[in-house]
Amino acid sequence: MKTKKLKYQILVLISLWCTAQNKDPKFPFQNTDLTFEERVENLVSQLTLEEKVAQMLNAAPAIPRLGIPAYDWWNETLHGVARTPFKTTVFPQAIAMAATFDKNSLFKMADYSALEGRAIYNKAVELNRTNERYLGLTYWTPNINIFRDPRWGRGQETYGEDPYLTAVLGDAFVKGLQGDDPKYLKAAACAKHYAVHSGPESLRHTFDVDVTPYELWDTYLPAFKKLVTNSKVAGVMCAYNAFRTQPCCASDILMNDILRNQWKFTGYVTSDCWAIDDFFKNHKTHPDAASASADAVLHGTDIDCGTDAYKSLVQAVKNGQITEKQIDVSVKRLFMIRFRLGMFDPVSMVKYAQTPNSVLESDEHKEHALKMARQSIVLLKNEKNTLPLSKKLKKIVVLGPNADNSISILGNYNGTPSKLTTVIQGIKGKVSPETEVVYEKAINFTNDTLLVYKDLKSRYSYEGKQGFKAEYFNNNTLSGTPETIRTESEINNFWQEGEMVTQNIKANHFSARYTTNFKADEDGSITFEIAADDGYRFIVDGKEVIDAWGKNRWGAKTYKLQTKKDSVYKLVLEYWQGEGKAEVALQAGNFIKTDFANLIERHKNADAFIFAGGISPQLEGEEMPVDAPGFNGGDRTSIMLPEVQTRLLKALQSSGKPVVFLIMTGSAIAVPWEAENIPAILNIWYGGQSAGTASADVIFGDYNPAGRLPVTFYKGDSDLPSFVDYKMDNKTYRYFKGIPLYGFGYGLSYTEFKYSGLKTPAKIKKGQPVTISVKVTNSGKMEGEEVAQLYLINPNTSIKSPLKSLKGFERFNLKPGQSTVVNFTLSPEDLSYVTESGNLKPYEGKIQIAVGGSQPDEKNQTKSNSITQTLEIKN
Repeated sequence: MKTKKLKYQILVLISLWCTAQNKDPKFPFQNTDLTFEERVENLVSQLTLEEKVAQMLNAAPAIPRLGIPAYDWWNETLHGVARTPFKTTVFPQAIAMAATFDKNSLFKMADYSALEGRAIYNKAVELNRTNERYLGLTYWTPNINIFRDPRWGRGQETYGEDPYLTAVLGDAFVKGLQGDDPKYLKAAACAKHYAVHSGPESLRHTFDVDVTPYELWDTYLPAFKKLVTNSKVAGVMCAYNAFRTQPCCASDILMNDILRNQWKFTGYVTSDCWAIDDFFKNHKTHPDAASASADAVLHGTDIDCGTDAYKSLVQAVKNGQITEKQIDVSVKRLFMIRFRLGMFDPVSMVKYAQTPNSVLESDEHKEHALKMARQSIVLLKNEKNTLPLSKKLKKIVVLGPNADNSISILGNYNGTPSKLTTVIQGIKGKVSPETEVVYEKAINFTNDTLLVYKDLKSRYSYEGKQGFKAEYFNNNTLSGTPETIRTESEINNFWQEGEMVTQNIKANHFSARYTTNFKADEDGSITFEIAADDGYRFIVDGKEVIDAWGKNRWGAKTYKLQTKKDSVYKLVLEYWQGEGKAEVALQAGNFIKTDFANLIERHKNADAFIFAGGISPQLEGEEMPVDAPGFNGGDRTSIMLPEVQTRLLKALQSSGKPVVFLIMTGSAIAVPWEAENIPAILNIWYGGQSAGTASADVIFGDYNPAGRLPVTFYKGDSDLPSFVDYKMDNKTYRYFKGIPLYGFGYGLSYTEFKYSGLKTPAKIKKGQPVTISVKVTNSGKMEGEEVAQLYLINPNTSIKSPLKSLKGFERFNLKPGQSTVVNFTLSPEDLSYVTESGNLKPYEGKIQIAVGGSQPDEKNQTKSNSITQTLEIKN
């Protein structure tokens, strides 16, 4: 307590000193009595051309003569502050938060994330580390691209397939993150990736998208429009791909016409990282860096992320391709954001700058992470009330590749919490002490041959010490003297991006060498498995037996060593890491194919099987080096559940015991056999640090699930058009003409709800808002939450419009027998449609309003009804 008090007193003294200095500032931009506009104008006027250009890189250098500190704009907080060297609260992945259908929860999550980010930035200022990536206040979030195709690996980062849901949740996120102070931003949000961008990952640097004006304005732009014009988002990130032959970051239509002219956006724009290089290296639309950079800036792209392409702007000015005055526009926008964040004002003037370290992983934040994990879980099937299970069962067998997978629960673009719970941990912590909980992985995601590991710690030694000699280098090439040398009992390391490997080495751009002597305990063989990202090589007795040094990969390779008892073998594993998460692990054992029949026989006394399967961020994500059946480069080539998982589930179902299937995923998975035959199915997404606890709460009835699908779950690959086709025909619930496996907005409960008394005027005038109300009653026997959804249906087929569109949703809790009245207000914009030319036009004539706990035509059994009425709109 004394230390905290002393730190606070020091901060106050510093603040008072800064205030005193500003009474007689050396430069006008330091004068806090002036407006931000006046201060920015003065600051930029004092910069040289070279200094201005340098400020347009994501890693903006310091300007010592003016007292301007260095600043790196690149930071992430998709679902909690990510990739910092500090421990932070990790909320459910974005797609899971969308499944909550709760804008208030999302607002609070963003608010908490901004507070944690402020505490981290305050530390960075104190330690003079504002030049480091992932320590700033400019967060390149949210991802509001429309998840148009479930094969896209980055869809997990979005709020799903619906423009309205995405816009409402994105709005809540931005307002929660940026705060409500009239002068200062708590943090700066950034809407990405503007605008028509959703895979494939392998083509994103070369792909040229063209959609009709109708599709552009009906599907791809609504969320961006709301965040720019209503939410007042501070930043926008332009996408890698091209749009109608022009790179998105230099698009006449997207950047100049729509963003700056129509929407009057005055915030900053950053390129996606390395996107400016794509102009001349991949799109081939520009001959060199100078012309590409000048064109990007002239289209309003203020920051070049990831490369030094913008350094060529100095030459571009000399070439006459752009003027220094035009560069000033961008530089002023960038400094305006930094001023609005309070970076040049005394701590005493900026309430957010006084955020204490105690907000990091505070109890309130951890409780909200658990709440959102619970809220996100979607009960897809519960035949004969299989769930909830009793906590007093004698034996529960937990199986599957996600049952104890901490990587899956954290998703991607994530932080690192001090504590997390996997599924198996959550279950063990929930049941009676008398209940036997058995865990077997049983299968991998895509195969049933497991390397059954042996504990060989006692067999590894080096220079008389048990374990490995671990040498860490502060470069990618094992060059020079190791920064750290230490002994490690095993090699099983996983570091999130930005985490510290040693006291002085961050988990990117480093290398390591691990050396040991292995003493065999028997004649025969042992298989060593190395999993690493990025490159590595494995050397046995001086011979290189695995060379993956030049391959950026995430996966595993094996080497089978023939052994003689008591013989000693020298093992060396060399490894390097570039960008991203860092992983290196060496394990050993023997391959064994899982015998499903034997597994069932061994556990014939089980009272229930719980299978945690699905997929993982190890398989789907951003431009990943993954090549497994059904997966390629981060995307999926098939939406079917991997065949080996279905085979195991068939074996479990044949036991006659209750089977609970937990699907962990960031995208829609086709599970047609499971939907027909497995009695209980829960979609638990990538649930964040409390995923295991939340899952157990639902499985054993301590929480009544009410999550809803933010994406359509199709029956199979045949339901999907071409992945590269951005037209919306037969895509998402708004245009899909088939029958989905589980529809958008679907989700069951342990109780039942009844909708009645839908009130809507019979007629309204065109251009007028309308208020709609409905009574909802918990008609079941258990307290629970419900998500009321309002859909608009246009029966006039002469007008091109979606089959149906979500236009309102509310989440609320009701006790058994309790009722509430839910009110929706439809704005004139809600009661309009997009014309073929891309304009918004009010509906005329009759439209239908449907309100219920799901879509009005959901084919699966639901726990609530849906009511439809006709509304007539007249001139």
